[in-house]
Amino acid sequence: MFMTIQKISKIFVAGHKGLVGSAVVRRLVSKGYKRVLTKDKNVLDLTNQFQVFRYLKKEKPDAVIICAAKVGGIMANNKYKANFIYDNLAIQSNLIHGSYLNNVKKLIFLGSSCVYPRNSRQPIKESDLLSGFLEPTNEPYAIAKISGIKLCQSYNFQYGLDYKSLMPTNTFGPNDNYDLNNCHFLPALIKKIHLAKIRNKKFIELWGNGVVKRELIFVDDLADAIVYFLKKKTKETLINIGSGIEKTIEQYARELFKIIGYYPKIKYKNLNLSGTPRKLLNTSLSKKYGWQAKTELKLALEKTYQDFLIKGKL
Repeated sequence: MFMTIQKISKIFVAGHKGLVGSAVVRRLVSKGYKRVLTKDKNVLDLTNQFQVFRYLKKEKPDAVIICAAKVGGIMANNKYKANFIYDNLAIQSNLIHGSYLNNVKKLIFLGSSCVYPRNSRQPIKESDLLSGFLEPTNEPYAIAKISGIKLCQSYNFQYGLDYKSLMPTNTFGPNDNYDLNNCHFLPALIKKIHLAKIRNKKFIELWGNGVVKRELIFVDDLADAIVYFLKKKTKETLINIGSGIEKTIEQYARELFKIIGYYPKIKYKNLNLSGTPRKLLNTSLSKKYGWQAKTELKLALEKTYQDFLIKGKL
């Protein structure tokens, strides 16, 4: 049975201090939702089944939004495979099953475009899931996320719930992670170019070959999609969330050169760690339900760089 979310509904946002979770909290608050629940990870360990079940039993939220995940760039994904598969399986399983046990009817699970096969047709449709081999460098993470999708689908089928899985493309924006050891490519570009500027370096080093293509979505647009589909009645429970903005890594670097005001040369290393050649999502389903991204790339990049400067993440 479809349940309507109201402004007084209790909504638990797991992972509220991260890139996406913090944007979702901002979005909910700006929309007038009065009972947004959050919990710091030093108080609630989402990999601990007992703690998660106890918290959900106590709070009895009307909806759960799973923004919590162990995430990282290509180097971290390739190096810490066990951490990425175990932590994500534990977090999402505890939250999804715990929500079911405590009569939570509505849930949003966030996946990733990396759940789709490495050599998917482009743009990638939701029906392409499990149609081919995954990208080896992030296979454990992708498998964990696929398990989350299947958990939601199975619980919907068996228990009549409304648990949706949204598949965003590469996400960036304010409150991103800029640690070069485990961040994604866009924040890594921002930090490398900025450091080159203040240190007067003549070049920056980028991983891969620079020609792979990536679609980006601004985190505020993703947060808008999450709140939108939390409230929207849909037949499908797996929905791609993208922007249609697609460029090569080198093209993104050159866009940032203009914003940061510095133009170093680019050197490439570890050419074998370029990842999936292309990941453009087909978003016809989200558009059919009335949602699409709105933020222009230049404005989104400017906002992200200003956030980087204000917070001094060096």
